[in-house]
Amino acid sequence: MTEWTTFAGITGVVLVLLLGLSQLTQSAFSDSSDDGDSRIPATEPSPEPPSSHAPAAAPEPVTDAVDSSDEIGPESNADETVSSAATGPEPGVSDTQRQPANADPRSLSTGELLANVALSQGLFALVLLGAVIYTAVPADALGIDFSVAYLERGLVLGTAFGIVLYVANEIGAAAATRFGFDHDEQLRELLAPDSKRGWLALLVVVLPVIAVFEELLFRAALIGVLSTGFGVSPWLLAVGSSIAFALGHGMQGSVGIVVTGALGFVLAGIFILTGSFLVVVVAHYLINALEFVVHEGVGLEWAQTLES
Repeated sequence: MTEWTTFAGITGVVLVLLLGLSQLTQSAFSDSSDDGDSRIPATEPSPEPPSSHAPAAAPEPVTDAVDSSDEIGPESNADETVSSAATGPEPGVSDTQRQPANADPRSLSTGELLANVALSQGLFALVLLGAVIYTAVPADALGIDFSVAYLERGLVLGTAFGIVLYVANEIGAAAATRFGFDHDEQLRELLAPDSKRGWLALLVVVLPVIAVFEELLFRAALIGVLSTGFGVSPWLLAVGSSIAFALGHGMQGSVGIVVTGALGFVLAGIFILTGSFLVVVVAHYLINALEFVVHEGVGLEWAQTLES
């Protein structure tokens, strides 16, 4: 007997954890950016509050610190500043102790970021799959069928929808930017590989994991299972899941939230109308893969004319 309520509870926990991690990641990027704009070296005399648009002030040369020691403060402080600049960091004090409390995610390598994304979303996907097995959720409630016809239809329709939605997504993002919405692409740029091995890992491992997990959560679980198990309108669930989907992409700025929310609702509609989990997974994968390949691989900004 299917334990619908238990599965719904586990799904809710996964969703809350995912949105929480997304918010923490967004805050970490924001905090590190603020620190980069506002940190001023200790040798700077009588600092003025920096402009939010100005880069961090450059360190003063050691000779300036010596000549203007009366402006710095007590003589002992000036001596310590000169000594530290000349001899380097104190023994026994690690670099991490001298950094801000919030580590900058941009200090991680591309490989570390890709591994982090794949492991975190892969873990969430395993939790959901375990919940499916434990609560005996039927495959058809998830939009899954084990037949050759299902496979063929999923690949064909998923490819067609993926290409169309990729183009629509690009136009939507460019149009939103033109109307003054913030368009933040730093996360995609950070995840873009710089080697053939990195691109292979991204396209064969990371992006498939993302597509499978996000469609399993936002479409199969939040729409398919809940509508089947509780008799709720799938279109009503599509609205709620699309809002959650948009909030989970807050790192992409206001454009990311608006466009991703719209894209999520379209994917939800495709899932409802086709009843196929595979279709939306393939479409989702192609949208992400084409974005990386076109923007970061080829370096083509084909929709840039709409943004100007």
